[in-house]
Amino acid sequence: MSSEEQPTLLWTPDPADAAACRLTAFQEFAARRHGAPGSTGPRPEAAYARLHRWSVDHLDDFWRAVTDWFGVRFATPPTAVLADASMPGARWFPGATLNYAEHALRHGEDPHHADAPAILHVDETGPEPRVITWSELRGQVGALAAELRRLGVGPGDRVAAYLPNVPQAAVALLATSAVGAIWTSCSPDFGARGVLDRFQQIEPAVLFAVDGCRFGGKERDRTGVVADLRANLPSVRHTVHIPLLGTPAPDGALEWGTLTASPAEPVFERVPFDHPLWVLYSSGTTGLPKAIVHSHGGITVEHLKQAGLHLDLGPGDRFFWYTSTGWMMWNFLLAGLLVGASVVTYDGGPAHPEPDAQWRVAAGTGTTVFGTSAAYVMACRKAGVRPGRDLDLRRLRTIGVTGSPLPPDGFRWIHDEIGARVRLASMSGGTDLCSAFVGGAPTLPVHLGEIPGPSLGAAVEAWDPFGEPLVDEVGELVVTKPIPSMPTGFWNDPDGHRHHDSYFAMFPGVWRHGDWITLTSRGTVVIHGRSDSTLNRNGVRMGSSDIYEVVERLPQITESLVIGLEEPDGGYWMPLFVVLADGAALDDDLRAAIASALRGELSPRHVPDEIIAVPSLPHTLTGKRIEVPVKRILSGIPLERAVNPGSVDDPAALRAFERYRRAGAARGPRTGPRRAAAHGTRDVQDDRPPAR
Repeated sequence: MSSEEQPTLLWTPDPADAAACRLTAFQEFAARRHGAPGSTGPRPEAAYARLHRWSVDHLDDFWRAVTDWFGVRFATPPTAVLADASMPGARWFPGATLNYAEHALRHGEDPHHADAPAILHVDETGPEPRVITWSELRGQVGALAAELRRLGVGPGDRVAAYLPNVPQAAVALLATSAVGAIWTSCSPDFGARGVLDRFQQIEPAVLFAVDGCRFGGKERDRTGVVADLRANLPSVRHTVHIPLLGTPAPDGALEWGTLTASPAEPVFERVPFDHPLWVLYSSGTTGLPKAIVHSHGGITVEHLKQAGLHLDLGPGDRFFWYTSTGWMMWNFLLAGLLVGASVVTYDGGPAHPEPDAQWRVAAGTGTTVFGTSAAYVMACRKAGVRPGRDLDLRRLRTIGVTGSPLPPDGFRWIHDEIGARVRLASMSGGTDLCSAFVGGAPTLPVHLGEIPGPSLGAAVEAWDPFGEPLVDEVGELVVTKPIPSMPTGFWNDPDGHRHHDSYFAMFPGVWRHGDWITLTSRGTVVIHGRSDSTLNRNGVRMGSSDIYEVVERLPQITESLVIGLEEPDGGYWMPLFVVLADGAALDDDLRAAIASALRGELSPRHVPDEIIAVPSLPHTLTGKRIEVPVKRILSGIPLERAVNPGSVDDPAALRAFERYRRAGAARGPRTGPRRAAAHGTRDVQDDRPPAR
């Protein structure tokens, strides 16, 4: 790469801060005790590169160092670290027993920490956080765990929760873990069908449920959904009612207040390292969601590493990530407890009452590490939010961003508006791992539009279709060696067929994640979007996120979706669907602006064949835009077979694509070249078939 192509350097760690961070201390510990390379040298990024290489070349030594450094409590010691490195089927820490909840609550054992905040909760009813101390958290978990045992809940039973991001959810998860049962959750923004598609697979014995929630300034009653869940989950023996809106418990339900009224010291069931801890779900947009099983031990050691080393979290920190219980980032938020930090839970709309709502929560709680989505960052940029100017964010030192690739404009906005002293930790991973494959580190610089590097212990590479590694070129994100928090399997997949096909079918023995990625020769990372919705025009692969970054920079465009379709005659059709901002029109000027921006900033290949305005775009229930189901609909697959409506936030938004496909079929096959800049605009704003 030439010097002219070097990306802009946005942030460099202060040498004193880098020397004092937990990652540096860990590296020196691992060097003394486990043979790791030391942290000394003129360039911190070179020291990290050496540590990362050691962490993937010497998996046994690295993960032993992690468990030693963080003082993982093995009730019975392991006979090895990695007994079998096969993928799938890796066997970590055989013979070891432990409990996730014990690690999440152990910081409350220290009398000096007992009265410190473990959870600070904020909702839309007021700005003042409600504090739950470490002592109170341990007492509530102990009380609820004892009641679960009294109800006959034990190792292997499933406990489901229909809860928002409130302290009761954290207490319920920890109590479930304490008794060795298996947790799963959905957010109240899921409708009954979406919840049943998930919970019916695992047949829970207990259901925790709210009567409703507050979101966007409105109270949302969920008693009808809860009634549907109880009627269609015959395995549920007990329902626990959590009255966030103050309604009485339905017939036969237990009251949360009663179950947690008598604080008790928690008793922990020590389970094997690979014992199931929780079940998370894929988006399930084209079928039933995959029920992904993670283990007590795998999550404990991976989250200790990610939170303690990569985010540099520990006692005295306050950790806030805007999330819901239906997204893996809620599970990761609780990693703050593992390292002794206080976690900030927030129940409410992402931009209520103003677009700066999340920044206000961070300021009001003294947050030191704040996480959000790339979409929220870009929405703040468009809305002209000025959090660094308007709010007291002096305690904030790290901003984490995930959910989708953060465009360079988002990097620049955070740097300019929050301040040059704050580290941007853009990261990418997924529900599958419940962590990040690639991300930041407190000793690594941050460049515009790039993720600083692979996570420790993650053997990340970019491969071409033939399994050859690529550098400075776009390839499939693969992981060539196991990570402890990789799924132990899928629920109801006894022969492992779905699990194998999801990750290991393309490259046997190697995890293929489904993202396009570039690993640069400087060790940094760029994520280009999902490879299962690849754009491949004239043999050139293109990431959809690159197009979104350019198009959504235009003030007239709120959101966009690009699809690439292979046609029976050998042609390739690439339409761009746009949601217009209020007052904007898809006229010749806007068409030309879109085409010019894509041609100038990317390439002529990125200019779509047609531009179509739609009233809205569909997303998964965790907010990610949907590409593959739309591609299936446009290919002629009936909507009911192309997508699971229960997995979509706005199923009605899919109708526009179905209408467009039907209108195109009625007109017959497309012939001849199509040029969006001159001709290809359509408007699908109502129920009328679009005119060609």
